[in-house]
Amino acid sequence: MGTDKKSIFLVDDDATNLIVGRTALVEHYNVLTFNSGARLLNALEMNTPDLILLDVAMPEMNGYEVIKIIKSRDKTKQIPVIFLTAKTDGDSELEGLSLGAIDYITKPFSAPLLRKRIEVHLELIKYNSRLQEMVEAKTTSVVKLQNAILKTMVELVEKRDYATGGHIERTTHYLSILLNAMIKRNLHVEEISSWDRDLVLYSAQLHDVGKIAIKDSILQKPDKLTAEEFEEIKKHTVVGEQVIEGLKKNSAEQAFLEHAGIFAATHHEKWNGSGYPRGLKGEEIPLQGRLLAIADVYDALTSHRPYKRAFTHKEAVDIIANGRGTHFDPVLLDLFLEVADEFEKGDD
Repeated sequence: MGTDKKSIFLVDDDATNLIVGRTALVEHYNVLTFNSGARLLNALEMNTPDLILLDVAMPEMNGYEVIKIIKSRDKTKQIPVIFLTAKTDGDSELEGLSLGAIDYITKPFSAPLLRKRIEVHLELIKYNSRLQEMVEAKTTSVVKLQNAILKTMVELVEKRDYATGGHIERTTHYLSILLNAMIKRNLHVEEISSWDRDLVLYSAQLHDVGKIAIKDSILQKPDKLTAEEFEEIKKHTVVGEQVIEGLKKNSAEQAFLEHAGIFAATHHEKWNGSGYPRGLKGEEIPLQGRLLAIADVYDALTSHRPYKRAFTHKEAVDIIANGRGTHFDPVLLDLFLEVADEFEKGDD
């Protein structure tokens, strides 16, 4: 048998039908025959044909029962199935199609018609496969473009705020550590089970996007900010939220931008309500903001600034620990203390 031929599994409990079917197809396809649904299912454990011709009326296990099993298994659910049947009523045909069959061929069949129906379906399957590949390639291209735009926006912010170079990458890594720890400990499992982890981490990179509206004289000031200047820099949270809301009006990526907006607006809120911009308190602060607050402060403490030295890992952990129940969510703070050593290791 030629290796370039498509493979077809023919299933029928009648030996004559198997001979007739195989004779009609063997010149054009690699054909294996089975006289029961059970034997077909056993063969599918090791082999994946291009198409299955399946008799409906068989003893022990009929075609409808067989196709239910085929479509329930990840390995076989994509194999196209055509039913062979002596039944001509519409209800039987509708039942088979509803179970996942792609066509019905009535017995007795003519060899040319059988071959033509199979040929048409295999060509359609090949076309659909190519179309799917094109869609996936286009989707990949769009995702790459989105990621490039995101990276450009992040780099734009960091280049303006030269004192915080690498801040976005580090805080995203710290956030990843906290998310992994939450998953392992089943913490806030009901909420985070609905999150796409990679999407959340990507969206967190936009948490400081509002800094694009802050004056260079403030962002790049080498000394500690005055009270008035600090009030100005606080506005980056609200501006960031507004920027992302604007993006949401013109984008289908609502989940990504929803997370991004929450990160931007709430990562400077504090557990006791003394944070900004809205003075949210306790669990009024979304989980995203409570998590990023820890990652953000840790990076600020351990990073050098013109007006301060970088604190050691231990010093930073001690300072953050002192904010339990005031600056930080007590439960998340305890989680941070459990995995703090991973923060010190950096992104290996």
